[in-house]
Amino acid sequence: MQLTTEIKKDYLIVKLKGELDHHTSEEARKKIDEHYFNNNLLNIILDLRELSFMDSSGIGLIMGRYKNCTNRNGEISIVSTNTYVNRMLKMSGLLKLVKIYDSIEEAIRG
Repeated sequence: MQLTTEIKKDYLIVKLKGELDHHTSEEARKKIDEHYFNNNLLNIILDLRELSFMDSSGIGLIMGRYKNCTNRNGEISIVSTNTYVNRMLKMSGLLKLVKIYDSIEEAIRG
């Protein structure tokens, strides 16, 4: 899995590409948290458009980042146009807590 980060305003934008599963989620968690806390940010946008696979470990990764953001009075948003990923998010109940957008610009506008 490839993970890239970018900071815009008070947003950590995380782009994930490939497979987010039990083999890759722990390393992704560490990188995301390091960038988020070291830069004293409020919000996270997870760009999942280029994920080819995600299992329950990916849901856990999102839930943990949700908790980090809400503890700082920030928000986490998801960017996804991937029908497989969107179905996983809906089945998990995550979409009751986290908003999903089609683009990063849309997510920043809220």
